[in-house]
Amino acid sequence: MILDPILDMFRGKAVTIPPLDGAFRPNTRLDDASAFAELTEPDNLLVAGGRLLASSGNAVLGIAVGVEPAVVETFPSPVTALSLSPSGELTVALESGKLFIAAREVSLPAGIRCITALAYAEDGGLWLANGSAEHTPSQWAADLMKKGASGSLWKRDAAGGEFSKLAGDIAFPYGLHPLGRDVLVSESWRHQLVRFDGTTGDRSTVLTHLPGYPARLSPAGDGGAWLALFAPRNRLIEFVLQETHYRQDMIGQVPPAYWIAPALASNRSFLEPLQCGGIRTMGIHKPWSPSRSYGLVVRLDQNMQPQFSLHSRANGTRHGICSVAERDGGLLIASKGGDCVLAVDLASGGF
Repeated sequence: MILDPILDMFRGKAVTIPPLDGAFRPNTRLDDASAFAELTEPDNLLVAGGRLLASSGNAVLGIAVGVEPAVVETFPSPVTALSLSPSGELTVALESGKLFIAAREVSLPAGIRCITALAYAEDGGLWLANGSAEHTPSQWAADLMKKGASGSLWKRDAAGGEFSKLAGDIAFPYGLHPLGRDVLVSESWRHQLVRFDGTTGDRSTVLTHLPGYPARLSPAGDGGAWLALFAPRNRLIEFVLQETHYRQDMIGQVPPAYWIAPALASNRSFLEPLQCGGIRTMGIHKPWSPSRSYGLVVRLDQNMQPQFSLHSRANGTRHGICSVAERDGGLLIASKGGDCVLAVDLASGGF
């Protein structure tokens, strides 16, 4: 209503978040899953020639069953995005803002400094998500707390050349999924999936009111997609986002690890917020309690609507899911907060 902003000054503003219900009904499938590999903060997953590649820090590693992960390539700064071209060229983005295709550095426009996702279109063009114009990928929490919306979408033609900007004013684009000549983008800070026209840049919302912050998208076998949500929404964080002066003081005086903000992992320090009776009682962490971190993967159908989900709840350890890859009837899941790559057998999962 038009009068709502005025009335909120007197009645207060309700802080609500979407419930975990329906396709998002909680379960323990991620905590019950077997660990495919133990890896420090695995971030991006990519299936290349039947082999699983995963980024961890400054390295890209090859992972196989029963074998220690082997380093494929190392870089001068952390890897922030991976993709594979139709001709099999490994494409790697770094925290420093650099982009490499087949180990050769690619020239980028001045506006690109925070590459969060890469994806090749059917025509061989390369989509690029620039999360923020002000922060690096590792500073995502600062971008959220400052209510950033300076992200942008770029594309380079299959013939090469310069990247061209297709759209701006995106609140931290974190995932890309090409749909013909268009592309689906996960917009983290607005908790939604948005489809962008590949020619005009016009946008249309496909899925909104997500219960967490969406990360990367990856194709599913039947034409649908998998969506990773790297952290949950909760009422306290939503309230803090409305309190400008509090946020400014918190950013200026408190170390980022202890902000009242989403996290990839929690319950590691007594200095963290959200540890009182509503979270833990008699030493037991309630699985239904509000949490700064969570593990959540969502299966989307061909219309990009949720079908079912896999969870690691508040008292679990497989949190901070940033990337998912489907391979040979199974699902591989990177838990950045849980320091492992998980394997789920889709055929026997009871979904």
